[in-house]
Amino acid sequence: MTQAPPWTRVRRSGNAPSPRAPAPTYWEPLAKQAVVAGLLVVAAVTSAAVPWLLVTDPVRMWQGVGLALVLLAASALMLRWPALRRLELIVPIGDFIAIGLLRFGTGDTQSVFLAIIILPVIWIAAGPGRWRVLVPLLGVCITLLLPLVLDAGRNIGASEFVRLLIAVLVYAAAGAVVNELSRRSLQRLDISQRRRRLAEAEVTQAAVVQRSLQPVDGSELPSSFRVAGACVPAREVGGDFYDWYATPDGGAAFTLGDVMGKGVGAGMIAAAVRTVIRSSLEDPDPAEAFHRTAVGLNTGPTDIIGAQFTTCFHARVGRDGTLRWADAGHGLTALRRATGGIEFLRSGHLPIGVGTRWTGAQTTLQRGESLISVSDGVLDLFGGSLDSIDRYRDFLVEHDDIDTIVTDLVERAERSDREDDVTVLAVVWSGD
Repeated sequence: MTQAPPWTRVRRSGNAPSPRAPAPTYWEPLAKQAVVAGLLVVAAVTSAAVPWLLVTDPVRMWQGVGLALVLLAASALMLRWPALRRLELIVPIGDFIAIGLLRFGTGDTQSVFLAIIILPVIWIAAGPGRWRVLVPLLGVCITLLLPLVLDAGRNIGASEFVRLLIAVLVYAAAGAVVNELSRRSLQRLDISQRRRRLAEAEVTQAAVVQRSLQPVDGSELPSSFRVAGACVPAREVGGDFYDWYATPDGGAAFTLGDVMGKGVGAGMIAAAVRTVIRSSLEDPDPAEAFHRTAVGLNTGPTDIIGAQFTTCFHARVGRDGTLRWADAGHGLTALRRATGGIEFLRSGHLPIGVGTRWTGAQTTLQRGESLISVSDGVLDLFGGSLDSIDRYRDFLVEHDDIDTIVTDLVERAERSDREDDVTVLAVVWSGD
């Protein structure tokens, strides 16, 4: 008895380990600081060039710009050495000092550039942790009270004190709002990620179950049969299936089905169709298997199952080479004759879920003749155009060994950016 090669198991490019996520580039601090530094440079240059903008202390003004540029360089170092990102918050904290110097040098309380302070406030507040509200509050206080350090003899009047207090409260409120929005956003993201992980686990389990339903090799078949098969789903779970098993009369049965659609839903229907067809083991008429399947999947007036119809080919080969077959809207099963000719076994019957009646056909296999059945995803490997069936026929003419046929189709599928499942089932009857 000849067993099928190892790749008759479900072949899935999706089984390969997922590529690791690319290492983070840590460009965010550099991008944020580039905006802050750019605004400070523009503010200083504009103040120096426009007469009606105050410049009360040019040294302090350019010191603020210089500090912002130093912090920009520090952000660039974080891009080069990601480990430094642990010190990221030093950059926006330094910006509070840089903005304070710019404000002091451009008129202090009359400066028009205080609004730039909102950028480091948002930078720090937009992260997890309530402490991110306190830090911007302290930073705003540093910016607004820096003139007292730079001008020790200065006194703050009551009105100016109230103005500074209101400014601190406004920016603190802005930081609190940003922090709360960030917290809720991160919370929703965490819930979404947990749901995604659960969904992925369910899909993975469904894929495992689907693979377990596919035949592993041909060891249970009579020695007169040699089989090969493979399935390369377009997604984690596919809507295609193939099957083979020994029959009570000493022969074997072979099935290939293609459920409309993809994903878990199509995979569930594929498993159900395969199971019902296999349950017709005792009935020698392959068309009866389709009838039982249609009845078993009929859910009544609201037939959701029928909305996802299944094209299917089912054949039974007796020990004497008698081939009985039925086709439910499939039409992609080829019979290779001993003379080298290729015949496609077609019928006018509708798919399961659409049609209600099917009839079988019969022919006789000669020694060495083979059946090759494929899903329509195989035609996409040959261009997917109207003449792809002709190119596929030429392919079969050029490949006379079923192992070579299946291997070649699998390799083509794994190299292509396929949108449909690719499934192939091939069997040779030796007549031994």
